[in-house]
Amino acid sequence: MQPEADIVVEKQESAGKKLIKLLFKILITALCFWYISTKIDFSKAFDALWKANWWLLLLAVLSFMFSKLLAAFRLNINFRNINVKLTEWKNIKLYWLGMFYNLFLPGSISGDAYKVIILNRKHNAPYKKTSIAVLLDRFSGLLALGVIMAVYGAIVLDIWWWDVILIAGAILAIAALYIVVRFIFKDFLPGFWPTFLWGMAVQVFQVVCLYCILFSLKDVFAALGMAPHQPEWIFIFLVASVVSVAPISLGGGLGTREFIFVQGATFFHLDAHVAVIISLLFYLSNLLSSIWGAYFIFHDPLKEDSI
Repeated sequence: MQPEADIVVEKQESAGKKLIKLLFKILITALCFWYISTKIDFSKAFDALWKANWWLLLLAVLSFMFSKLLAAFRLNINFRNINVKLTEWKNIKLYWLGMFYNLFLPGSISGDAYKVIILNRKHNAPYKKTSIAVLLDRFSGLLALGVIMAVYGAIVLDIWWWDVILIAGAILAIAALYIVVRFIFKDFLPGFWPTFLWGMAVQVFQVVCLYCILFSLKDVFAALGMAPHQPEWIFIFLVASVVSVAPISLGGGLGTREFIFVQGATFFHLDAHVAVIISLLFYLSNLLSSIWGAYFIFHDPLKEDSI
């Protein structure tokens, strides 16, 4: 049996590591916004923000929420593959709570880790298998994101070999994950293609969310002599979404996404002020969608269904 003193030391080390990770994320986020502040005038950006069409912004939030609903369905396929039986409603509640943890408690337990822990406690689900289920869910989303990014990259990039790299990379990534699942994580093989297709649907609705944001800024674009539906914005968004997956900034990729938007706008000769507005409005859509998960902190998401 492990001595009590050793357990205390391990807990202190664990808390110390979490604090270091949180401080690192805060530092990266602060550095990103400091860099952005050297490139744009925030007052000018927020002045343009007030010209947005708020009805279209509401539609953007609803599109993002729907994408997350589809993502919850996708995750439940992986759970069923390892015989973790959750009703869709229980799974949605658990997923929403995980969204809240990921966005609002970046220095505490992550939403993915919470799912693994609670399923072990309530359903006796093995840590290893549930961890793999959650991890593969993330990868299926990234694969779909990569495919759509390759399509938009072929549209907006003039250099043909970049098109080849993006398309070949997307195909090879799908093949690589399929081989890994087929030969290593065989329990999840029946759900490989269904989760990939659900992942495509998730990313499509997040692209719809961004289009809503773009058209909500139609007057801003008109004043700049630009069209709101330029595919370059979608490509920048998709690249930023890939980067924001890395846990190096505060919840939801705050800071890193804005950094990529500004750099992408510079690369494509777009307006950096508008880039920051678009990025922050997407973050706001995520925030407004995720905040409702706080309800399930006080109401067990896995209790018996009432509906």
